[in-house]
Amino acid sequence: MPASTHARVTLVLGGVRSGKSRHALEIAFRADRVTFLATAERREDDEMRRKIERHQAERPAHWKTIEESLHLAEAIASVEDCDLLVVDCLTLYAGKLLDAYSGDPASQMQAVAGLCDALKAAPCPVVLVSNEVGSGVVPAFELGRRYRDLLGEINQRVAAIADHVVLMVAGLPLALKGTLS
Repeated sequence: MPASTHARVTLVLGGVRSGKSRHALEIAFRADRVTFLATAERREDDEMRRKIERHQAERPAHWKTIEESLHLAEAIASVEDCDLLVVDCLTLYAGKLLDAYSGDPASQMQAVAGLCDALKAAPCPVVLVSNEVGSGVVPAFELGRRYRDLLGEINQRVAAIADHVVLMVAGLPLALKGTLS
């Protein structure tokens, strides 16, 4: 399928347990051919394993799943035969960028620019999920502040190119840009 410069981008933001992923799934359930781009890595800790398993159980078995935590631009460019792409989530992607390009903010921003370019050229509409961390307490440690700042920058850049931006609060969607999908 050729890339479209008119693909719609929807960013779903919210705090922890705000209903972000659920809202993204509600949008995706309206499409026939869905690709789910999961950024969570399978880890040894039981909590993350349970969370991944719960998220997998919430998705229909016929959806295609791509697991990629760092190279999102390339993963988005590789999507084919899709009516909608869900990326869940940018929060974990920010952590991987911080780890992969520690001490190199220019490379981090280059990767974010590549992500935005891939979203603009995506072969289908894209719904992205991300945490809104800017309203919380200032982290006590430098790494926490760098993470918060990087995720805030990613969210701003994706929101700037998005057609729709939704903020989830207590399970309720609020349209910040565009309309509710």
